[in-house]
Amino acid sequence: MPKQKTHRGSAKRFKRTGNGGLKRFSAFTSHRFHGKTKKQRRQLRQPSMVHESDMKRISQQLSQMK
Repeated sequence: MPKQKTHRGSAKRFKRTGNGGLKRFSAFTSHRFHGKTKKQRRQLRQPSMVHESDMKRISQQLSQMK
């Protein structure tokens, strides 16, 4: 059996926190800011945690990552 490898695309997008959670950054932050409010732009800068419904799938992709 081959070894299970870390999904490299996911490894670049998610970071593991000290308590074992997964931190992610928001989408919709690359262009077209004139259609977004100042509040929305400010909140998109902040990182957030991965939702619990996605946690199992993403954790499997990052199984080899510390």
